[in-house]
Parts: sequence; structure tokens; C-alpha cells
Amino acid sequence: MIGGGIAGLITARELSRSSLRVLVLEARDRLGGRVWTDHRLGRDLEIGGTWLHWVQPHVWAEITRYGLEVTRGPRPEEAYWLAGDEVRKGTLDGFMELIDPGMRRLLADTMRWIPRPDQPLAEPELAEVDACSIQDKLDELHLPVEERQANEAAWVGHFNAPLDEGAFTSGLRWTAATAGSWHLMHEASAVFRLATGTRSLVEAIVADVDAEIRTSTEVRRIEHDAEGAVITTASGEQIHARRVVVTLPHNIIGDLDVSPALCAEKLAASKEKTASKGVKAWIRVRGPIKPFFAYSSASHPLSVVRTEYLGDDDAVLVAFGADAQKISPDDLDAVRAALRVWRDDLEVLEVTGHDWMSDPYSRETWLMHRPHQLTRYLQAQQRPEGVLHFASSDNANLWAGFIDGAIESGLRVARELTAQLTASR
Repeated sequence: MIGGGIAGLITARELSRSSLRVLVLEARDRLGGRVWTDHRLGRDLEIGGTWLHWVQPHVWAEITRYGLEVTRGPRPEEAYWLAGDEVRKGTLDGFMELIDPGMRRLLADTMRWIPRPDQPLAEPELAEVDACSIQDKLDELHLPVEERQANEAAWVGHFNAPLDEGAFTSGLRWTAATAGSWHLMHEASAVFRLATGTRSLVEAIVADVDAEIRTSTEVRRIEHDAEGAVITTASGEQIHARRVVVTLPHNIIGDLDVSPALCAEKLAASKEKTASKGVKAWIRVRGPIKPFFAYSSASHPLSVVRTEYLGDDDAVLVAFGADAQKISPDDLDAVRAALRVWRDDLEVLEVTGHDWMSDPYSRETWLMHRPHQLTRYLQAQQRPEGVLHFASSDNANLWAGFIDGAIESGLRVARELTAQLTASR
């Protein structure tokens, strides 16, 4: 197992239940991959993947299995958004009413294009719409400036990417997973989280894995043939395996030295990179404050900010921007300036985050495809190559890019491998 994120750990758990000998190799000094709870700013913060929901069947089954508690951040009492350069202040309901007409028009044909979200390529003509970016489709609506900015900022929060680089089909897939309801899609992707952090899910799965797990073990090379594979680590150790499960993200899988080489589609997708290249910042401000959320526009360094934790004398906000090159989550002055787009009354005390784009073991945030990538590459990204199998949230069918998608892909690959290996005994 190459990679100790959620997909790799789920695969290892399922394989070990079939009395198969499993070895997990994780390059980082921790498990979880792009899921990472860390204690900062006086709280346990989700530096990576965070939100989950009962419409995400795979992760909800794990929550039920391990008896994990789900919570949410405080409900916003105030809302801020832009109309041109003018700041508007209102309520959450008022903002939702503002973006509702654009959202409905944009997503009206969701179930036509993706009638079965668990089979995202079922529509034969999907390539037609997969050629478009989310920005292309928003521009076709000719929305008034206030509605346009609000809708764009909301989609930046979802895509974590410049909207002219993100595929329209990525938005359709999320909405299809909630039966065409953009309201439910918004809730499913941004509200509920584990009360004890995603760390608790990782720890629960690890405790259930009967396998050898090594951290700080980077894989440099895989040589494979019909009989098995030889894995070479950064230390020069060589490990022989009958099967190998690769769980590396879309953006870096092409950097792995594999002989014979991976198929052209996997390599092309990795070279193109995903659209998601944004930033997630955590911000501690002096309190007390009323919980709020704010949307600016796709062109601002931070497009979305909201209150996630409230204290007696402070509050912690979470913020997202489309391009990690525009702002660092550790740059206190830059974050202060970005918040002034909406309000200048917040005293910023501390900021933190992680640059996933420069992280050598991810080089992406969560998966959002570029135009054409879904229809050109997904099937090949899921397909085994000899003794190599591929599990990742990035190649899931239903909730790709989410914790749910990582679990789905791990279950799929474990099922395939168990059938193969038990039949060959």
C-alpha cells in the first residue's frame, strides 16, 4: 500500500480482514494524507479535509461503525458580500435568496447530464458539457453584477480554484450527488464536521487495521510484471509484493518512477494537474464577535470567510481563496488586508494553514477537474495496470475529492484485490 491516507487505510483494513499480509508505506511522518487535524490557534483545526454529511454514504457508514460524534460551527448571524466595490450586509437567508436564481439556472440540467452520480460517465454525450468551465456557464447567465459576484464567490469556495480553470462537470457532480438540490449540496460540502476531528476517524481505522504500517517511508520506484512488483524506497530498501495499491493524488502520481510506465491517460492527467490550487486559512480574531460569513469575488485573495469557533474573548475563522500564489495562510499582514475587503473592525491575532500546493506529497487541495478531464481520464485512472491498483478520493465516482470518495475507492480496490488473491490461493 503506497500512501497512508484514508483511501490507503481503508484498503488495508479490508484486505487484512481477508487474512492477507498488508504493508502500508506512508511518506509523511503522520497518517491521514490530506486529512489532518492539528492543534493550532488554541483549537484542534482541520488543516485539510473537514466536512461530511449523511448524504455521503461511505463516510457516514464509518461514522456509524465507530460511533463518532458530528457537530457544526456556529450559525451565522450576519452576512457580508459585495455589489461591485460596495459591501452589503444582511443575513444568511438574504444571501441565499440573492444567489438562488443563478444557482437554479446554472444547475437546471444537472440530472440530465449526470442522472446517476455513482456512475458519472453514464451519459454518452457528457463530453459536450465537459468541455466547459464553470466560468463559461456562469457567463452565459448574464447575471446582474451583485448576483454574479456572489455566485462566483460561492463557487470559488467549492472549487478552491480559478473558475475559468474548473470544469462545469465538477459542479454538476456535487449537485447530482444531492439529487439536483444546490442548497443540500452547499450544506453537504461545508457545514458538518467531526466533533473530535478527522484525527478520530483516522485513529479508529488504524486501530482496526491488522497490518504493518510505516511512516516516513517514501517510495521512489516501482518495477512490476505479471508476477508481482519490487518497490524501492528513498532509503534504498527493496520490498517485494504480489500486488501494489497506489493511493497518490492526481497531481503527483505521474512523478512516481514506474516501470513499465503508467498508461498515457494517467500520465497526461497528472501533467495537466487538477484545477484546485487554492488556499485554506485559519484566522484567530479578538472577540467577542457575532458569527458571520462573507463572500467577496473570484478575483480577491480570500473569496470566502466564515466563523468556525467562538470563544469568550476570541473567535476562529476559516477562509478560502482560489489561488495559493495570491496569499499565504501564514502571512498575517496579507490576511489582515484580505479581511478588510468586508470589514475593518476585526483585530487579527494569529493565522495559520498549510500550503498544499507546495507539499511534495499532494501538490493539490481537493479534486476539482479541469474541462475534459472527467471524460478523458477517469476510467483510466480507476483501471488497474497488471499488479498495480489505484485507490484515491481523486478517482472516486460519487463524492470525488471528499473523505467519502477516499473510502469509496478504498472499498472498491479492496474488493477487487480480495477476489483476485483469494481465487489464486
